[in-house]
Amino acid sequence: MSTCLTLTRHGAVARVTLNRPDVRNAFNETLIAELATTFTELGQDAGLRAIVLAAEGKAFCAGADLNWMKAMAGYSWDENHADATKLADMLWAMYSCPVPVVARVQGDVYAGGVGLVACADIVVAVDTAGFCLSEAKLGLMPATIAPYVVKALGEQASRRYFITAERFAADEARRLGLVHEVVAADALDTKVDELVAATTANGPAAVRACKQLVKDVASREITPALRDDTARRIADIRASAEGREGVQSFLGKRKPCWLHG
Repeated sequence: MSTCLTLTRHGAVARVTLNRPDVRNAFNETLIAELATTFTELGQDAGLRAIVLAAEGKAFCAGADLNWMKAMAGYSWDENHADATKLADMLWAMYSCPVPVVARVQGDVYAGGVGLVACADIVVAVDTAGFCLSEAKLGLMPATIAPYVVKALGEQASRRYFITAERFAADEARRLGLVHEVVAADALDTKVDELVAATTANGPAAVRACKQLVKDVASREITPALRDDTARRIADIRASAEGREGVQSFLGKRKPCWLHG
């Protein structure tokens, strides 16, 4: 039984909710382990079409739990390495999950919480949410989340906010690419539902393939090998049952089979 998360499912959509509002949904060993297990298991569910990552309370995620930080203060290098590896593995489980992840950001996001947001495929935030990569204030650095944050935020912006540990607003997060949509609090669920509906209206296999495609071609040089790889991918999906059904339903002016389930 989870103590830090709640997991619900409605049809082909799962909702993973951080449930430590008394500590602003901060990370501890239990939450990290539960997130890793949950995203690994959800990624293996062939019938799942989308995951919403949400949080209870005023903050989305405040980074590291104070009690967890107190324990780490006395760790040896080996203990720190083992502990950080668990966080790195959790972030990878979320980032590599083949199911599209929509982050519903209802409040402030600090430190490791920014890593969670950066691992999501689509991010919707309330206009009052603030973001802060605060590690340097404590003499630390956002190392384990860096691969994901730099991809999402961009290199130049990451340099600034890693070094200054400034707080930045949701509109700035959107301008930089970390956040896709910024809405008023009373419009948050409507926008999340709209994006989930748009995602689940598409071919299930195609959506997963599109998610992987972006990861595989991002920042790669456009070589003959890459061009051939993309040509092979479109040939594969055109020849697949889902691809044939999608094209035939479009030409026949009918709904594809995946919308009848």
